[in-house]
Amino acid sequence: MKSKNPFTLTFGKKPESFISRYENTSRIIDTFCNSSLSQTYLIEGIRGSGKTVLMTAVANDFKEKSEWIVINLNPSLNLLDDMARRLNDACKTIPNIFSKGFNLSFAGVGVGIDLNEQLLDNISIIKSILDALKKKKKKILITIDEVMNDVNMRTFASQFQIFIREDYPLYLIMTGLSEHIYEIQNDPSLTFLLRSPKIIMEPLSTLQITRKYSELLSIDETLAKELSGITKGYAFAFQALGAVYWEYKDNPDMAKILNKLDEMLDDYVYRKIWADLTDNEKKIVLAITHDNTRTAEICESANIKPNSFSQYRVKLIRKGLLVSGGYGNNSLALPRFNEIARLY
Repeated sequence: MKSKNPFTLTFGKKPESFISRYENTSRIIDTFCNSSLSQTYLIEGIRGSGKTVLMTAVANDFKEKSEWIVINLNPSLNLLDDMARRLNDACKTIPNIFSKGFNLSFAGVGVGIDLNEQLLDNISIIKSILDALKKKKKKILITIDEVMNDVNMRTFASQFQIFIREDYPLYLIMTGLSEHIYEIQNDPSLTFLLRSPKIIMEPLSTLQITRKYSELLSIDETLAKELSGITKGYAFAFQALGAVYWEYKDNPDMAKILNKLDEMLDDYVYRKIWADLTDNEKKIVLAITHDNTRTAEICESANIKPNSFSQYRVKLIRKGLLVSGGYGNNSLALPRFNEIARLY
């Protein structure tokens, strides 16, 4: 029987071939468990960089701790309404959580009723549940994936800040694209998030990728290192290249493997990334034809003035697309992005 492919292309799901980001995971856990410095954490990075996997790994660790409750909110829903419902669901597993005679009903959107027929709004429902959980010495971790700076998010974050001031044991992890995290942190109404610690997703360790490929694909270290170099440490490329090579491992043809990898990168990630770039950002990407492309060469090819390029460079670095090597050298952070972009 054919062995199961250990790599996955499903976003957010912890794969069997998971490469742990030990430092980042420990930093968040230690901050929430052993420090009062912050009750929020932001995880920022480009699509496919492993933001959701990191957040999921942290959340799963907290799920194993008896004093913690973990709830995952959907940013496409009313976040306060979703929070009330998820907290209510979590309470069903805790015996005698509410005082006698108390009941919550969600017959209407965001509506709760106790036995005295008093109408409660979302915030009152949440506070009632938080009071009960606090008495049970429970702590609550909230996770929100791929946040955006919209009215829904601003309303939730503003109320979360109030909950923190009222000394509720609430903790929050949010992931998002760099531009969305930047907008949220710099929103005048959400200044508390500006002080929140943030993790910017860096490339995976090429050493760890090499060892994983060698182990899972049963290949020698030299070939594993070559495959690792192709990924540039990009988390999705690590999974995609591993998955493709696994399918071809009985008769590996690197030309076919790379073509299939390009198709996956395009279909799952790159097409969307490309669509979100401005015209001048696209010109710059196309002008970076090799690692350590000189700034002067890029400006000439893209027809962009050097003083304007410096502004675009900062934006592209923040978006996770460009790596500045110093001395006027520039490289693309994503593997085979230039080759694929030329086909758009």
